Amino acid sequence: MKTLPIAIAFGLFGAIAVTVSFSQQWPTWVMFIAWVSFYIFGKKWQSSLWAFLQIVLGMCMAVLIQVTAGLLSQIIGQFGFPVSVFLYIGSLAYFARTKKLNNIPAWFLGLIILFGIHPPLEPLPILKLLIPIISGFVFAWMNNWVVEKIHARQISQSSVQ
Repeated sequence: MKTLPIAIAFGLFGAIAVTVSFSQQWPTWVMFIAWVSFYIFGKKWQSSLWAFLQIVLGMCMAVLIQVTAGLLSQIIGQFGFPVSVFLYIGSLAYFARTKKLNNIPAWFLGLIILFGIHPPLEPLPILKLLIPIISGFVFAWMNNWVVEKIHARQISQSSVQ
C-alpha cells in the first residue's frame, strides 16, 4: 500500500507532462530526456543546472559541427562532416578534465537532441528546444518533491505506530 501514493504521483506528473507537451506540440522525448537527466545527474537544483548547461552546450556543439562541416565540405568534400565530428567530439576529452563541465553524457544528450530534431540552423528554432528541456527538469523536480513528501509522511506515520 505504501507504493500506491508514489505510483499515483508518478502517473499524474507523467500524464500532465505528456498532455502539456502534446498541447504545445513539443517533442515529448526531449522533455523526457531532461526529466531523466534530473534523476541521473543528481536530483538537486545545482547539479540539474550544471547538467542543463552541458546539455545546452552539447546542442551548441551540434550546431558548430554542422556549420564547420559545411565549411570543411567546401575544402575536403564528403570528409567535411566526419572531420568536424572528430574535432568537436575529440574536444570533449579536454572538457572531461574540468571540474564543472565534465559531464560527457549530458553533452551527448545535447548532441542527441539537436541531431534528433534537426531544426533549421537559426536561433529561434534552436532556442525553442529549451522550453521542453526546462519543462522536463521542472516536472522531474516537482515529481521528486512530491515523492519525497510522501516518503517523509510515510516514515513519520510508521514511527508513530
